[in-house]
Amino acid sequence: MNLPDTRRTILIGADTYPPAVNGAARFAGSLATGLARRGYEVHVVAPSPTGRPVREVHDGVVLHGLRSSRYPTHHNLQISLPWETHRAVSEIIDEVRPDVVHTNGSFIVGRSLVAATHRAGIPLVATNHLMPENLVGYMLVPSSMHRTVGRWLWRDIGRVYAKADVVTAPTPRAVDLLAQHAGLTHAIPVSNGIDTDHYPTSTREDRPEPTVLFVGRLDPEKRVDEIIRAFALLPENLPGRLEIIGTGNKADEWAALATKAGVAHRVRFRGYVPDDQLLTAYSEADVFCMPGIAELQSLVTLEAMSSGLPVVAADAMALPHLVRPGINGWLYTPGDVRELANRLGDLLADAALRHRMGAASRELVAAHAMDGTLDAFEGIYDKVLDNRLQTAT
Repeated sequence: MNLPDTRRTILIGADTYPPAVNGAARFAGSLATGLARRGYEVHVVAPSPTGRPVREVHDGVVLHGLRSSRYPTHHNLQISLPWETHRAVSEIIDEVRPDVVHTNGSFIVGRSLVAATHRAGIPLVATNHLMPENLVGYMLVPSSMHRTVGRWLWRDIGRVYAKADVVTAPTPRAVDLLAQHAGLTHAIPVSNGIDTDHYPTSTREDRPEPTVLFVGRLDPEKRVDEIIRAFALLPENLPGRLEIIGTGNKADEWAALATKAGVAHRVRFRGYVPDDQLLTAYSEADVFCMPGIAELQSLVTLEAMSSGLPVVAADAMALPHLVRPGINGWLYTPGDVRELANRLGDLLADAALRHRMGAASRELVAAHAMDGTLDAFEGIYDKVLDNRLQTAT
């Protein structure tokens, strides 16, 4: 762990922040609290979770919550108006006078923060968590324009983040996408990280009915319907059940699919669960499944691995960075429900295989420990500060 020579001030910008439930929000929260524990003065500017402007301190982090409203097509997203955000962000920078600014978005808050930071001549680090293809479905534009709008959003990320001193993304695959679609050819990979010690590691008992777990948003790109349809292909005499944790626009449709497919008795939709119950869900599961095809890293997959679970995941985007086929789980071809059913069936039928692959998950996830992520960003902050000092002299 690198301790700052002096109590440096870091201002973190986020377009989504806890208690919002998504990977970008959780990373921003973990980064902020982790840096505060290491002795930094940490401020966060983000849309207020209540809608009202707030300033409060949690876990040593000062949250500047901007006035916000619920986005009409996304139940879990608060947004701030651009003109109010622009003014508020400039005032916060003038007040806080950060040594380094670290934005975790290029949307409304991120865009205003990048512009104000650039004008003030403060070192800027930018991390991309956005897959524009995930966003366009919530935008009030015709579906025929989704591909065009997605391409524009990628280019927009490039325009905004071009002002940053250093750009990061959570995986090598995410870095490649920034180069291909946003023109940001010098981005570097830094894992979102995870507090591996937070997750239980006790040996699982061989329960008579093993459980497959999914955690995440119930939205189209997560493709949870594939797990449900895979369960319908499993032999009736093969014990196993499916637990689905999360909320989203597809919840009712996928619950109806479970009934139609004849597996409603084996599928449980739990909706949102608080963190303590989520830890219990991981500890009581036997297999984790991630069928999403637009994961820039997948924090929930890292959490499952930290809990010692074997993983069956789509062979798409960054998931192959986490799953070693035959070692800690299996990858399957997205859309191939029969292949998914076979992989799940193999694990449900073989407790010894589950234990072996789960232990491998626990070993592999050590490379993503949060301390390593914090070390990496401290090194980046040191670098951008040194570069500015050298430029000034």
